[in-house]
Amino acid sequence: MEYLDIIKKLEEEALHPKKSVIKEIKETGKRAIGCFPIYTPEEIIYAAGYLPVAMWGGNTELKLADKYLQSFCCSIMRANIEYGMKGVYNMLEAVVLPTFCDTLKCVCENWKVAVPNIPIIPIVYPQNRTIECGFEYMEDEFKRVRDEISRLSNKEILDEDIEKSFEIYEEYRNAMREFVEVASDYPQIITARRRHLIIKAGQFADKARYTKDIKKIIDGLYKEEKKPFRGTKVIATGLLSEPVEILDIFDDNNIALVGDDLAQESRQWRTIVKDNSEGVWKKMVSRIADQRGDTFFYEYMKSRGDRLIEMVKDKSADGVVVFMMKFCDPEEYDYPIYKKEVEAAGIPILYLELDQQITSYEQIRTRIQSYSEMLMMRR
Repeated sequence: MEYLDIIKKLEEEALHPKKSVIKEIKETGKRAIGCFPIYTPEEIIYAAGYLPVAMWGGNTELKLADKYLQSFCCSIMRANIEYGMKGVYNMLEAVVLPTFCDTLKCVCENWKVAVPNIPIIPIVYPQNRTIECGFEYMEDEFKRVRDEISRLSNKEILDEDIEKSFEIYEEYRNAMREFVEVASDYPQIITARRRHLIIKAGQFADKARYTKDIKKIIDGLYKEEKKPFRGTKVIATGLLSEPVEILDIFDDNNIALVGDDLAQESRQWRTIVKDNSEGVWKKMVSRIADQRGDTFFYEYMKSRGDRLIEMVKDKSADGVVVFMMKFCDPEEYDYPIYKKEVEAAGIPILYLELDQQITSYEQIRTRIQSYSEMLMMRR
């Protein structure tokens, strides 16, 4: 299969998550467990023989979820509750939920009542994750999640199972780091919309199969001639760059997304595991302990602004686009801090406040068009 055909296939899978998950369950023979955002230990789920499925909400009419979450809660969580109550997630045998924010903590308890047919497994990450007791606590949490999934599956999950799974995920993460680097050299082929959908498709697929597809895409891109790009280039930051119709507007205005600091995308694989001989559990914990510049992890000296500035320089980008999910308190809290730093470096910022239930894009279109024109004038 040509790499462009693989891209088209992944785009289709990303646009129809439920259909893609059901197809993957049928083809792999695996059962599925849902993963609330973010940093769920998918390696444990995979080691138990399950298919980990990302749960990033979606554009759906909210009717049932209002019984459990107020209108000022993040639309991702409201959509997840809505889908759960409507039976969209009935193919899942359980869900794993990290309690990073107040809304996630509420969802953890509300889910038990709103969607009682799907068990929920919470996981709590320590704020002081870099100190010894925090490191030990995190390892204990991972092992507790393993034990709960083991009881669910009636199968003992051995350390060697975790190690094999971790190797598969490390191969996936390495491939994704390479993909986003290569993709930035071919903005005419890997547009903002296409880039997002290729990455998103991996969240509903068996990682071993998906990694093979990504490697074929990388090989195909390497064979293409690099051509000058006459549009503008930006770095994205935030939770996720959705609804996808917004990325269509970026493509219409010839704006390439050449790098990202998005929770749904590069934050999942950008931290490289330290090479040590202490075993797979320590390696899994180190991926969390070594995370920097992430809203959801405590950091005394916040480094997100510096990271964005460095990414702009590295990719010769023209600006930074903030995809701000409405009512995401942690992301909103960080914004004034890195905004000041990025603007002090002379980098223009476009702030887009988003909601997954958006029905009109005209105001956003006007703002993106104006931003694009301003970036072109600065050249």
